[in-house]
Amino acid sequence: MNTIELLELLEDNARLTPEEIATMLQTDAGEVRRAIQELEKNKTIVKYMTLVNWEKAGEEKVSALIEVRITPQRDVGFDAVARRICRFPEVRSVRLMSGAYDLAVFIEGRTMREVSHFVATKLATIEGVVSTTTHFALKTYKQDGVMMEDGEEEDRRLMVTP
Repeated sequence: MNTIELLELLEDNARLTPEEIATMLQTDAGEVRRAIQELEKNKTIVKYMTLVNWEKAGEEKVSALIEVRITPQRDVGFDAVARRICRFPEVRSVRLMSGAYDLAVFIEGRTMREVSHFVATKLATIEGVVSTTTHFALKTYKQDGVMMEDGEEEDRRLMVTP
């Protein structure tokens, strides 16, 4: 069984049963179960998630990307500051970047004021943080490979006639 194909199937739809996956991969469901257990055990599969369109659920959420420039620390580089930032519950994702800034920090809050307060009182005050630049998300069109808008995309292909 091809582990990469198994992971791609689960990444696309974590609700697939081992039996469905076995059919798709032309293998045994028991083998699929064992492979999934091993991938969970060794942390290749870290978490199963549900993507929610909070706007449709009537819940207001504010998302922001914060560019963070930091001074790397001796012997640990960017890791110590990044780990500290990861501990905040508002933080959804932290990534080391190349380019004009060092870390991309994605956060969620209930209001712009709440996000601004987090940046000013928690993030910017961490030792080693040199500067921050906050970008608020105004609308989400696509997330994790999924279109968040209503309706189907218009088919712009030309009709083929005999």
